[in-house]
Amino acid sequence: MQPAVKLTIPGEPVAQGRPRFSRRGKYVSTYDPPKSRGYKEYIKQIARQELHIEPMTGSIVINVKVYRGIQKAGSKLTKRQKQDGIIRPTVKPDTDNYYKAVSDALTGIVWVDDNQIVEMHVSKWYSDTPRVEIEVDELCHKC
Repeated sequence: MQPAVKLTIPGEPVAQGRPRFSRRGKYVSTYDPPKSRGYKEYIKQIARQELHIEPMTGSIVINVKVYRGIQKAGSKLTKRQKQDGIIRPTVKPDTDNYYKAVSDALTGIVWVDDNQIVEMHVSKWYSDTPRVEIEVDELCHKC
């Protein structure tokens, strides 16, 4: 069993966008919006640079903390409350869309398949340093 994996993705987080559709004759195909696709590639690039591990094969618990940038507008009090975690982001994008972008990108790098994830915790915060922090623990090997 591997120790916990910790990874930080610097920069403003990007949520998984709605799939796009294209028609070619009788056939319809779906694809990721360019912004989502680019962000997932960015996550993969950082994960490959930072982590030199074999993908986990057992049951997995994942904790994802999304730190969004603090908007320039607003009072000093509001900004301080956002920095201190008193005010949390209740605006779009949804928390699960951030999670989906991360879980898709790390499949095949940190874990073999995202169906191994048996427990997750995802939270949104404000920060002067936008980023996504990911921690992954393997519960047991080949359970």
